[in-house]
Amino acid sequence: MTVQILSIGNSFSQDAHRYLHELARGEGQDLQTVNLYIGGCSLEQHFRNLKGEKRGYTLEINGHSGEGFTTGIKEALTARKWDVVTLQQASHESWRQESYQPYLKILEEYVREICPGARLYLHQTWGYESGSERIRQQGFETYGEMFAQVRRCYEQAAEEIGADGIIPCGQAFQHALERGIGRIHRDTFHADFGVGRFLLALVWYGYITGRDVRRVRFSRFYQEVGEREYEIAKEAAEEAVAGERSQRNYEK
Repeated sequence: MTVQILSIGNSFSQDAHRYLHELARGEGQDLQTVNLYIGGCSLEQHFRNLKGEKRGYTLEINGHSGEGFTTGIKEALTARKWDVVTLQQASHESWRQESYQPYLKILEEYVREICPGARLYLHQTWGYESGSERIRQQGFETYGEMFAQVRRCYEQAAEEIGADGIIPCGQAFQHALERGIGRIHRDTFHADFGVGRFLLALVWYGYITGRDVRRVRFSRFYQEVGEREYEIAKEAAEEAVAGERSQRNYEK
């Protein structure tokens, strides 16, 4: 069965999509992924782009950029029958609760109107690298401090819009760091090209398909991933996905 996935995102959803289609294909699953990319795009900017019918998004299909081809939110939403649509806040705003609304609610209502059969997930972003200048600029010192606030914001946002779930990427990063994975960011905030993007793909794959990611076998990395990193990533992803699903079931 094919699952059609559309992300209205930025470079963080770009990181998440990079390996996802190919990883799923190797497991016998067909996840067709499309990312609407504008670097650093916030919920407010997505809202303004929607209202202004702007076509400023680079269309990225199955983890690869369609260079020179741009589109808009309405055009993308009506292009296919989507099974999953994801929304997210820009990382630099992700810990500020006041930055989410009213933009997220308006986007959610529009998505549900155009794609009534789609599951609407929030793509949980992650914190910045501990001790980096970038994280200090946000008022934090450690990944854990920043992510604790990011997590609270996403949980409240999901409740406010009745989201069908949260893809727990930031939580998986935290689990991996606690397990001693080493460096998982490439520039103190984006995901590492190897293990970081692999971990994100595992989380999305596990959350969307319901399969145990510890059974995944994947090796087509653009940056070397060590054996220990590889195993930690799978353990962290499975723990994050299982924890999020358990939380959602409890709330229901």
